[in-house]
Amino acid sequence: MTSPAQSGSLNDVVEMLRSSRLSQKTQFNAPVGPLTTYRVGGCATALVTVDTREDLTAFCEVLAGTRGSSDVALSVVGRGSNLLVSDDGFAGIAVVLGRDFAEVGVRGTAVGAGAAAKLPVVARACANAGLAGFEWAVGVPGSVGGAVRMNAGGHGAEIKDSLTSAQLVDLRSGSYEWRSNKDLEFGYRSSSVRATELVLEARFELVPGDSVAGKAKLLEIVQWRRANQPGGQNAGSVFTNPDGDSAGRLIESVGAKGLRIGTAEVSMKHSNFIQADENGRAGDILALMKEIQRLVFECHGIELLFETQLLGFDDRSDNAGGTDAEAR
Repeated sequence: MTSPAQSGSLNDVVEMLRSSRLSQKTQFNAPVGPLTTYRVGGCATALVTVDTREDLTAFCEVLAGTRGSSDVALSVVGRGSNLLVSDDGFAGIAVVLGRDFAEVGVRGTAVGAGAAAKLPVVARACANAGLAGFEWAVGVPGSVGGAVRMNAGGHGAEIKDSLTSAQLVDLRSGSYEWRSNKDLEFGYRSSSVRATELVLEARFELVPGDSVAGKAKLLEIVQWRRANQPGGQNAGSVFTNPDGDSAGRLIESVGAKGLRIGTAEVSMKHSNFIQADENGRAGDILALMKEIQRLVFECHGIELLFETQLLGFDDRSDNAGGTDAEAR
């Protein structure tokens, strides 16, 4: 729940949005849960679609011109593929990047991609151009911006392996910055991107390859994903892998494969995935996540950490993002 001061500040931002040039690009009491791959959860106080750099400047001006806006919770929603939204919704402003931030360009071995570009689209563009090193991303249903923020990866590779730099904006101050690979301080599913910063663009350096071989590798990865990971309503890996071990193996070892709480169930196909029923509840998913944590800790003494980002939940004791989060 928000405090009275935060509620007042949030109302002020909402009124500023209603009277700004972004009024036609803002939905109020907007469903955010359906934008995620879980397809569960409630509404945000406002959802702003930022299609252009001018829109972004206008949004930053709204925040800068609203007294107390630093108290207002912000969340950037990418493809929603690692985001769980509370059934009660999100008392804050959600931001979605639109058309101008989804472009992908290839020049030689250099690749530029907007933060809203889909990772599989970038992977296919690279393969079509005869470039190697980004094939792994064809199986990750996220956005470039979210992938940079969390150093997404798969099949033995990560964003950090080919990224040279990324442009970010601090939504609170409106200041822009290009940050190098080194300055992004990538770690396992982490980076130096701060809570108030939004990734706008990423640049990659790949190596020459063979287009036919690249397309064949893409197909191989897609087929492997279909064979080994469930489809349907899920958000991919729920927990990060602890050092030297696999979260999926640990979950299966405690007999949690197929475990169900309400409308949520641990996948029978991959133990580190949770499936949501149609018209399911986010509260059931979170309860199942916590039960898995408890079982693994009691059996192995290992605390599994959430890879899934939480949005709108009151309990901030969990090891996951709650506000000012950018979800892939």
